[in-house]
Amino acid sequence: MVTNPDANYLALGDSYTIGESVPATDRWCVQLAGLLRKDGLNITDPDIIARTGWTTGELSEAIKKSGNQKTYNLVSLLIGVNNQYRGQSTEMYRAEFRELLQTAVRFAGEKPKRVFVLSIPDWGVTPYAAGRNRQQIAQEIDAFNAIAQEECKKAGITYVDITPLSRTAAQDPSQIAEDQLHFSGKQYRQWAEKALPDVKKLL
Repeated sequence: MVTNPDANYLALGDSYTIGESVPATDRWCVQLAGLLRKDGLNITDPDIIARTGWTTGELSEAIKKSGNQKTYNLVSLLIGVNNQYRGQSTEMYRAEFRELLQTAVRFAGEKPKRVFVLSIPDWGVTPYAAGRNRQQIAQEIDAFNAIAQEECKKAGITYVDITPLSRTAAQDPSQIAEDQLHFSGKQYRQWAEKALPDVKKLL
């Protein structure tokens, strides 16, 4: 009989969760699991349902197609940058994000206190955004994040704001991945460290 089974973890998202252009060990969610273990919490590396380019709607469809019926001790959600990038409406984001929160809570055994959300980082600080209206990108991301924060509050779900951390990458090229669009493991480490105190309270 296992007296102290490992807690399991599901990470839902897009390119930032799958860690586009970085090794799997550099993904923020994998780094977070490592930090939790370092602090004495038995937790597995995350199962991940995420892909580069996914919007809220595409993530929802992928979750349904995955057939995943497991229950998790911890569930994270980071989604929305592609809604902003494609010019989708904030109204659509709100409706689909709310549905994803409900899905995350189901994965967490109907326990909202086992779910946490990371804010959308600002890709406008990356070299890829050169020549684009970076101020507009920042404003739109802030608008999407305000919705996410409101919906988390209503649902009793922990919200971790990593957007200011992402904006520090503008002055530090080592925080940018080789593709010049996504972030490096160094930046993801900061997200994991930022989330750690809040996440420890959920387990």
